[in-house]
Amino acid sequence: MQRVAWRWMVASLAIVGATAFAQGYPNRPIRIVVPFPPGGGADSTARILGQKLTERWGQQVLVDNRSGAAGNIGTELVARAAPDGYTLGIGVNGTHAINPSLYPKLGFDPVRDFAPVVLALSVPALLFVHPSLPAASVQQLVALAKSRPGELNYASGGLGSPPHVMAELFASMAGIKLGHVPYKGAAPAAIDVIAGFVPMMFDNLVSGLPHVRGGRVRALGVTSLERSPVVPAIPTIAESGLPGYQAVTWIAVFAPAGTPREIVTRLNAEIVAILATQEVRERLAAMGATVGGGTPEQLAALLRDDLQRWAQVIKAANIRLE
Repeated sequence: MQRVAWRWMVASLAIVGATAFAQGYPNRPIRIVVPFPPGGGADSTARILGQKLTERWGQQVLVDNRSGAAGNIGTELVARAAPDGYTLGIGVNGTHAINPSLYPKLGFDPVRDFAPVVLALSVPALLFVHPSLPAASVQQLVALAKSRPGELNYASGGLGSPPHVMAELFASMAGIKLGHVPYKGAAPAAIDVIAGFVPMMFDNLVSGLPHVRGGRVRALGVTSLERSPVVPAIPTIAESGLPGYQAVTWIAVFAPAGTPREIVTRLNAEIVAILATQEVRERLAAMGATVGGGTPEQLAALLRDDLQRWAQVIKAANIRLE
């Protein structure tokens, strides 16, 4: 009985201590680690949230860009940080849901080593083709690919990149065989599609849309389950003959595993409130994004679903990094 009572007392003291710690949070600057260079969507999201958290809390929230190894360097840094709420990380589907199936010796586990905080936003991709390709819809593209098995190629931003796995998911669900032409980044891949050297590719809505609006490529579909309010005239791939097709880029906030629940809850509430403001919603909409929100549990469920989805795609397509 004494041992049980002692354990209960220790547990109670730990809970009281964590609660008191959280009530004083934050009392010093906070760092948001972005595992990519400045200028991209993840960096922009971190800077928007950091600015607004600074304004709300009166404590400086700094963005720390730690790029390299497809986002793995900065992501591991967050996983190894002290779980005190003063180091947060931006995670994307590439770092947390795709890389674990591509890199056999990651320095982190996307589920075990992180405390999900909140989904910040999601951005669909566009499937577009060169205007010379005789396909004006997803259905026509699939029919063309079936009539010429293995002859149609698609460009991507690199082996294992989100556009690569999006295309492999598309090919698998459509029952077609496509050739893969990887580039060192989405921008040079898009240049070659525009030039007609490669007939098609999946690209982020933000970077791909100017090419569509300029008439340089033809958009066949968006990869979200619902049409994008940015381009409502472009149908979804799911409604164009591949029911259930979904492949979006998401950006979320994570803390190191073991961060006190009270701090995670407060961070979630603050960021959800920031995302609900008209100013932030307009800034994210300009990025072609759908504003996120929700609970830490909903982000955890999204991560689990994406981990399973992309693991299956990567295994079936035998995608391997040299």
